[in-house]
This record gives sequence, C-alpha cells and structure tokens, in this order.
Amino acid sequence: MLGEFLGRVLRESGGDELLEDVERLRELAIRAHDEPESDALALAEELVAGFTLDRAEQVARAFTCYFHLANTAEEYHRVRVLREREAQTDPHALTPDDSLPAAVVQLADEVGEDEARRRLREVEFRPVLTAHPTEARRRAVSRSIRRIAELVAERDVRTTGGMSLAENDRRLLAEIDTLWRTAPLRQAKPSVLDEVRTVLGVFESTLADVLPAVYRRLDDWLLDGDAGTQQPVVRPFARLGSWIGGDRDGNPNVTAEITRSAAQLASEQALVELERSAARTAAGLTLDGGGTPASSELNALWQRQRSLSEPIASRVSAESPNEPHRRELLFVVERLAATRSRNADLAYASSAELEADLLVVQRSLVDAGATRQAYGDLQRLLWQVQTFGFHLAELELRQHSQVHAAALADIAANGIDGELEPRTVEVLDTFRTVGTIQKRFGPDAARRYIVSFTQAPEHLAAVYELAELAYGGAENVPVIDAIPLFETFADLEASVDILQAALELPQVRKRLAENGRRVEVMLGYSDSSKDVGPLSATLALDDAQRRITQWARDNEIVLTLFHGRGGALGRGGGPANRALLAQPPGSVDGRFKLTEQGEVIFARYGDPHIAARHIEQVVAATLLAGAPSVERHNAEAAERFQPLASRLDEASRTHFHELVRAEGFPQWFAEVTPLEEIGLLPIGSRPARRGLSVSSLDDLRAIPWVFSWSQARINLAGWYGLGTALETVADLDELRSAYQHWPLFATIIDNVEMSLAKTDERIAARYLALGDREDFAQLVLDEMARTRRWVLAITDSDAVLSRRRILGRAVQLRSPYVDALSLLQLRALRGLRTGDAPERDDDLRRLLLLTVNGVAAGVQNTG
Repeated sequence: MLGEFLGRVLRESGGDELLEDVERLRELAIRAHDEPESDALALAEELVAGFTLDRAEQVARAFTCYFHLANTAEEYHRVRVLREREAQTDPHALTPDDSLPAAVVQLADEVGEDEARRRLREVEFRPVLTAHPTEARRRAVSRSIRRIAELVAERDVRTTGGMSLAENDRRLLAEIDTLWRTAPLRQAKPSVLDEVRTVLGVFESTLADVLPAVYRRLDDWLLDGDAGTQQPVVRPFARLGSWIGGDRDGNPNVTAEITRSAAQLASEQALVELERSAARTAAGLTLDGGGTPASSELNALWQRQRSLSEPIASRVSAESPNEPHRRELLFVVERLAATRSRNADLAYASSAELEADLLVVQRSLVDAGATRQAYGDLQRLLWQVQTFGFHLAELELRQHSQVHAAALADIAANGIDGELEPRTVEVLDTFRTVGTIQKRFGPDAARRYIVSFTQAPEHLAAVYELAELAYGGAENVPVIDAIPLFETFADLEASVDILQAALELPQVRKRLAENGRRVEVMLGYSDSSKDVGPLSATLALDDAQRRITQWARDNEIVLTLFHGRGGALGRGGGPANRALLAQPPGSVDGRFKLTEQGEVIFARYGDPHIAARHIEQVVAATLLAGAPSVERHNAEAAERFQPLASRLDEASRTHFHELVRAEGFPQWFAEVTPLEEIGLLPIGSRPARRGLSVSSLDDLRAIPWVFSWSQARINLAGWYGLGTALETVADLDELRSAYQHWPLFATIIDNVEMSLAKTDERIAARYLALGDREDFAQLVLDEMARTRRWVLAITDSDAVLSRRRILGRAVQLRSPYVDALSLLQLRALRGLRTGDAPERDDDLRRLLLLTVNGVAAGVQNTG
C-alpha cells in the first residue's frame, strides 16, 4: 500500500516519465536478481548511464523513500506480531532466552527459587548510548517517517470504510509527499549537542515509559494474582549510560563546556519527565483522609514541607481537601519544578531525597490498607526515580591514552601554572567539569573515565595523576573510576598483566575499598576486528574474557565487562541475547553492559513494543548466561574445540593480513569504496579519521571501515578470512559438530551468514573494478565465494538464510532495490574516479551521497 502511494506521489511530482524510469529500473533489478544469467543487470546499468544527473538524483531519492516506507511497514508488522503474541501466549510457554519469566523459571529449576530471586534482584543491564551516531538520515526525515508510522498504526484500529479510511489515505499521501520533498541530506554536520538532543528524543518518546513497563510486566508475572497489592519483587535493573558529549577521543568538538551542557540537557529531560509523572500520580491519589488516613510519618513529612513554603502548602491543600496523599504528591511536583529551575529554597538536593519522600507516601498508603494505590502509579514513579535519578544517564568520559601522556609531558616541562598547550588546558578542564557535574547531580552522574588504547598500567595512573593536578591534590578530587579499553589484538593479549599491575596503584586500591571491589573493563570489538579480521578478533575477545574473568576471581573482584559493540556485524553487532549465551563461564555473572550506537538506538528503542522486547530478551539472556547448564555447556565446548579454534584463528588472521597489509591496499580500498565521500557525509560530529591520511589504516575509525564495505555490497569487515580458515580445517563433520555444540562458533557462522546475505558478487565485482589491482579484487571475490560455500555446507543449506524464513524473505525482497541504488552509486563513483568532467564533480558527489543514504536504509546498516 505504501509503495503504491509513493508511486502516486512520484507521478504527481515528476509526471509519468519519472515513475516510468523508476519502474523500468525496478523491474530490471528484480529480473537481474531472479535470473542471474540474464542480461538484465547490464541493461539496468545501461539505463542508469543514460539518465541525466538530475534524473539519476530523482530516481535515487525515490528508491530511498521506498526503503523508508518498507522499513516502516516491517517495523509496524513486528509490533503487530508482538502484540498478538503477548495477548495470546503465556510468557512461561516461550523459550527462556525469549522471555524473562521463562528465564526465571529455568534458573529456579537449576539453582532453586531463592537463589533465582536473589540473582534477579541483583541483575544489571547497562545500555550506553554512544557518542557518534551513524544514523545517515536527517532528523526531519526521521520525524516524517515517524508520522507515517503513526498513521499506519492508526489505520489498523480505525473503522474501515467511509470517510475514516479516506481521511487516513489523504493524510498518508500528504506525509509521503512531504517525505519525498524533504531534502534528504543535511546541509552541515550535526553538533555534539544536536546528537545529545536527538537521543534524548528517544528517551522522551519510549525509554521513560518502557523501562517501568518492563519492570511492571515482570512483577505481574512473578506475583500473579497478588500483583499490585504487595511490595514488588522486581528491583530496577536498567541504568542508562551515554558517551554523547563525554567521548572526546578523536573528536575535538567535545570540550569541557560541551560536557557540562550535555549533562545539563540530560538532567533537564529527567526532571521534566519526573515532574510530569509525579503530577499524573498525584491526579490519581484522590483518596479521602477519612477512609485512608495519613500515617504519623506522612504528617511529619508534610509539616517539614510546609516549612519550606507556606504559600505553596496552602495552595496544594486547597486543591486536595482532606486528601493527604495527593497533597504530598502535589508538593513533590512543586519541588521538582524548583529543582529544575534551581530554586535553592525548594529544590531537592538529590534524587535519593525525593525517593525517601515517595517511600513515606507509599508506606502511609500501605498502613491505611490502600495497597493498590501504593504499588500502582506511585510504584511506577519510584521505579523512574531509581532508574534515572536526576541525571537520566551516566555521562561517561573517554580520551585516548596518548592525549593524557602528552598532557603530563607538557605539565612536566612547563609546570601546572606555566604556559600550557591548549589541549593540556582542555584535559585539565575536563577533570574539573567532572567535579562540577558530580556536585550538582551526584557521583553517579559522571564518574567513569574510559582510556582508549590502554596499553600499560601507566595509562590508568595518568587519569588519577591528571585529576590530582587539576584539583591541586588528591583530597579534592571527585569520584573517578579509570576504565581500561582494550581494543587491538596486542592489547587484549596484554590485558590481564595490565589489570594486575593496576591493582598496585594507590588510587585503584582506594576505589576498591570504597565500592565493594567492583571493577569495569571495556573490550573493543571494532578495532580488534580491523586489526586481525572478524574471526580472529572474536576468538581473541573470547579468550581475553576468560582470562580477565579468572583474574577477577583470583583477586576477589566483582567484574563488569563492557562490550564496545557497533551495529554492524563487523563491529560486534548481531543479536545481543545470542551473543550473551555464548560468553565464557562467569564472564557475565548477572551484569551486561554494551554500547548502543547510531541506527541501532532507533532500531532497538525507537518503538516502545520493540524496545520492551529487546530489553526483556537481553535481561533474560543475562540471567541465563549464569545458569549452571549454560556455563557447563560453554566450558565443555570451549575445551573440546580449543584445537579447532587455534587452527581457525591462525589461518584466518594470516589470510586477513595478506590482504590488508599488502602494499597499496589502503589506497586501493579508498578507490573501490566510497570511503572518502563518506567522510563528507554530515552524519556525525566526529571526524572519520584520527588524523592520518588514507595511506594508513591504523588511524581510520572502524565506522567508515565497516560503512564503506557495506556500501560496496561487499561487507568484507564481517567475514573476510573465515572461508580460508574453514577450508584449511576442511573437516566438514568436525565443523558441523562445532556448529551444533559450540555456541560461540554457531553465533559466528549465523552472523556471517546474515552478513553474506547483504552482499552481492556481481555488484561487488563492479566496485572492485574501480581500482587497478586485479589481484586484490580476485582475493576478495574468491574469499567471498569460499566463505559462502563453507557456511552453506556447515549449516546444510541450499541458500543463505534459507533456514530463517522471515529474515531471509525480508532480505530477498530488499536486495533488488538495493541493487538499483548501487548501480546509481557506481555511476557517480566512476565519474568521480575518472575525473573526465570535473565541472560535474559536485553533482556527482551529491548523487553519491544520496545513494549512500538509500543503501544504508536498504541494508539497515551504516557503521
């Protein structure tokens, strides 16, 4: 239906000729996909070559609009299926990795009811929204898509027939016309604070309500008929984090002032939501004091509140005559407003103070017998306070270890009061900002400081040393936890030695004494994959987790592993719950923290139903990862298949290095993919590289590395080296046994299969031909074919994703349309690479960037 409406809009806007050009390219692309031996692809390429640049741009925009609409339809269908399942299926009947109640039941069967409940109370899920969103589309486009999605949902519940459906048609056509006419490219890169506001929009639209709803649903299941009449079983298990405005590694746009502003914006959003939620709760507490009297504790609290402002107390008393519980909540609303406006006389000093007041109200209601009111909307408000505090999300800071080293050297040479480099001054100001944020919002608002490329214990010591220099001594330093980020293969190998040495640092020993010996370690998926290839990186990360987990046990450390995953498979992406169940024994231990990045934020949290399902699945898997049966299975599989892992690792890494370390590879990579042009796309505030030219891959960020291969329909970052590794082993029975019994290997194969489904050899060959290295091109194409052949053999499949009907069908339907955009992109790239008509370079570059948007929407991946 949406496709048909788009066709009407295209005809109205560009006439029959535009629609005919779009349809001709669409039909040829479909025939080329369905009949690979035909001449349809060559004819499609010929058609594209004949378009004027204006027409090519219009056609590219049409296909991009189609993908936005197709994505909307698919997302809504997912929501509809989830609703039907929730209405018709007992959650205990679902598989444990798909349902929190089922996971709790399985855990109880294995460890006993009391232990299962204890683990549930202590489980932690920490999604961290990262500092470089890779969302390729403009916010204006996103808003238009959201309005279309709302109309599609409205269509499902409205009475069909008559003016009702006609009205929906009219509004949908108007919105699709707006989407078509909205410029798809930003005129300028977003600022860091633009990125902050974009993600705060997700909190406002979904997360503020979804997390309490997830807690409520689980509590309803666990308490069954007693739900809402007694103390909840569920303790809030989610805590949001954010790098947006705190991550300065390679991003000169993130300054101390920006970090302060980011914290302020997040706090403002949290307080607005809490104020709104408190007002809604107050509106429902119209309980007469005669039948539901206030406790002495509540009366004492009211007297304390009155002393803060007699006029406000008189007003809320008049609004709620003989309604003591509502009266108190109305005063809470006033105090939250004062906290937001920084009225020191009325403001809450902390979210803990607010929580204490709400608990007084709750206990009073329970004492009066009004348990449904005590554990209804008031409990929802309490969950929000406990989850978000006044800071909403903990702002985590990140900086490169070499920046710290340079700052210390500068201070050593010139003295703390001398004339320091601007970058050193900024580093010191950053530490002072941490203190400012903590003073206003509490230590949890900003205490984690991540050190990129931690390669020695001195890199962690530098954080504490700089903080002490910034504050003139250790006694004035705010709470800081220096967190190592191990990114490259060598760093992962050295991780345990670095951690052991860090235990000798006096600042680390002090923090361990204060925080119950809790330590966080971050693992980088992106750079390790770019360093040694996706297979070897996965195996190295698995091995590092085993060794770090054992180190934590030996030192009585409560360990949280922070997984720096991207959205794309080449950066650790893929289904998070499956990855969790393949982790080494003891490495999860009821705590899961990961980065949620770019388009993944909107895909997982943009719709409340999908967000609730994602959160529930991940928390279920977090619990199950510690089940004795899962840990035993993973331990036995790791031991059994260790020799196989070693052979796969060696063969894969060697083959990967033969390609990426070959002379001339970086320049060739930039020729055959839109790498340089992606750097021009205004999709994030951060530069694409840390500073070096394309003559080196070392400083190329993982996002453009993955994004470029994805645009070229090659996805090399997700699979290269695996095919050669599998062929080196060449024992199909052993590999099939590993796929069946080794969860980590099964996850690798399934993720690579998904990555291969988004590749196309014929389109890829055309991109690879843009360079002048036939040897490189042949290596890539041979490895793609080899990997596909072995993956199909291991999974005993006839075609990629043939066993995953829904996902396979979705990819199959999309592929021809992506092919059409790829052909348009290839035309632009050829023109730019040959330089035959430099006067048209700006138009060609614009066409290319339009197709980058379209392909990203089509394959649903950027970086």
